[in-house]
Amino acid sequence: MSDFQRKMCDILNFGALNLAMAIGYKHGIFEAMDAIGDYAPVDTISRKSGLDPRYIREWLGVMATGGIVEISWREEISRGHEISGKDEISRGQAREELYRLPEEHAALLTRGAGAANLGVYTQEIPLLTCCAMDAVEKGFKSGEGIPFSFYPSFQSFMSQISNAKHRDVLVDKFLPQVDGGRILAGLEKGIRVCDIGCGEGVALNLMAQSFPKSGFTGIDNDPDAIETARNSTRDMGLGNVAYLIEDAALVGEMDDFKNRFDYITAFDAIHDQTRPLETLKGIRKMLANPGVFSMVDINAGSSHHDNIHHPMGPFLYTVSLMHCMPVGLGEDGRGSGLGMMWGRERALELLGEAGFTHVDILEMAHDGFNVHYQCKLNF
Repeated sequence: MSDFQRKMCDILNFGALNLAMAIGYKHGIFEAMDAIGDYAPVDTISRKSGLDPRYIREWLGVMATGGIVEISWREEISRGHEISGKDEISRGQAREELYRLPEEHAALLTRGAGAANLGVYTQEIPLLTCCAMDAVEKGFKSGEGIPFSFYPSFQSFMSQISNAKHRDVLVDKFLPQVDGGRILAGLEKGIRVCDIGCGEGVALNLMAQSFPKSGFTGIDNDPDAIETARNSTRDMGLGNVAYLIEDAALVGEMDDFKNRFDYITAFDAIHDQTRPLETLKGIRKMLANPGVFSMVDINAGSSHHDNIHHPMGPFLYTVSLMHCMPVGLGEDGRGSGLGMMWGRERALELLGEAGFTHVDILEMAHDGFNVHYQCKLNF
């Protein structure tokens, strides 16, 4: 078998493995096996997970041959019938197979793994395939983009991931590092903050709850997400947050917003914009002087060659192909279509064109996928 034949076998096997792992993650099978903690038969795993034993058995076949779970067995006396087998199984005995999820695997595959959890990402490609496969295939011929409305289940999934990340790190880890702690001090005293592409408002509501002396504004063009954000604000009893349904590329032209905000954030939001340069120019106009803009976006280079050795390059480019790039093109195909992997060089180029001349690229220990583009105005 040639090297490329082996590679093709790996591709087919790993693609299938990702799909099965996504099902297992969604239904909590990894958590069930982790809770059992030792080798167990199919029936035990079925009872612990609350799932059908025949489906569990077939799924375990994928996991065992794919090296995700370990397999052992115990021999039992077979009554009423005989089993023919090789030397390792005696006549009249049956082998019951047992399965175990190693601790080191559970530390990367279960919800309790926190920031180390990679299992959650197995759901992305299957979700995108369901949402947008036909539309992407058509886009190859038409050049048209795909609207956000094609991605309800994927958007919900990504919101869950980003919201969980914000709850874990935003207030305690991210904000203390911004501008050497000066933004944190400002938040405690009282400043004006805006979050571009705020989604369901989890990040903004967390900040508003932690810093009651500051005022917060969230902007997003998704009415459903804004409704969720407003409902959460009411449930939390927050009076220092407002949410607006607006195109991020247009808000910078609003007179009420010019030089208004001391701190602006955009968490994984700019690369999905149909007009990212106009959005960044608007943010520059909205920012007070002095002020800070935190753009958190993917950690990558701008050329394919730069990302040849990226540990998750094929995965991230595929997510971009299936979602970020076509969404950025817009329905008419006239948008920028930056894509998730627009990279540092392109990001710095657009930030410079938007008027940000003081930009620091900061890596974050709590987020290996992204970098923090810290843009400062201080003249």
